Amino acid sequence: MEKQTNNSVPLDIAAISDLGDRAGSQIAILSLDTAIAGVPKTIPVFVDRKAGSVSSVADLFERYREHPRRKSGTANVSTLDSLINIIDRHKTSDSVIFANTDWQKPSITAVFDYHENTSGGRADNLKHRAHYEFPLSEEWKAWAKINGKPLEQVEFAEFIEDHISELSAPDSMEAEDFRGKFGFKVAYPNELVALSRGLQVHAETRVKNNVVLQTGEGEITWDEEHRDAQGNKLTVPGMFILSIAPFFMGDVARIPVRLRYRVVGGKVNWICQLYRPDVHITQQVMRDLERVSRETELPHFQGTPEASA
Repeated sequence: MEKQTNNSVPLDIAAISDLGDRAGSQIAILSLDTAIAGVPKTIPVFVDRKAGSVSSVADLFERYREHPRRKSGTANVSTLDSLINIIDRHKTSDSVIFANTDWQKPSITAVFDYHENTSGGRADNLKHRAHYEFPLSEEWKAWAKINGKPLEQVEFAEFIEDHISELSAPDSMEAEDFRGKFGFKVAYPNELVALSRGLQVHAETRVKNNVVLQTGEGEITWDEEHRDAQGNKLTVPGMFILSIAPFFMGDVARIPVRLRYRVVGGKVNWICQLYRPDVHITQQVMRDLERVSRETELPHFQGTPEASA
């Protein structure tokens, strides 16, 4: 609708109204009368008078952000000392430590932005973390690879030869303890080496019989007569001891290994069975967890956080 003025200049009333609406659009501040946990007390919004709507302007501000609103992400460290150092760098009074004690894939995780340490305290994001996966040593991985796996005579003999340095003599308490539990002798390293070298001699011959002696050891006799220094009978101990560090650059542990054999088609298959490997791994994880907790002065738990990173 147009209207004539005294000087006969037409006026567009709708356009003037539209300009007024546009001029009235603005950025306003909304505020809460009652506080809501985790929500800011005031927020900026754009009031569009023409459209009759209110919209967020947060994205406009976010474009110019120079730093993230909060810390987030997971730092993966390769040593326990690095884990301790990075925890000391970022920890707060609410930070905590979790340990996964699964012996096949143990780890320790620090959650820096954990929930407030008070009854009914404020929830936090659980998005800022440091993670340490225990790196298994090459020695442990080698023995774990053959754990419970049947080996032919040559395979077993060569494996023992390659890992002689990892064998350890049982002390008197170990020898008595395992003899009492299982009724057989624990081998000394030289006895196991002698056994493996004797097996190489008999690699292509068939087993005649095998018996269990009163001492609990096994004895194997082969069909073919051999005129070597060891003769054709081999005494088989029921267990031997490893002295290796389960984790790379970690503490050395004494790990018993059961030694079994099975006669298959006239030949012998050998089986090495790590005795309670979960116990040795878990004990080491718990010792390291206690150390991290002690040196960082943070509480620790066995398990995983209730939310993912």
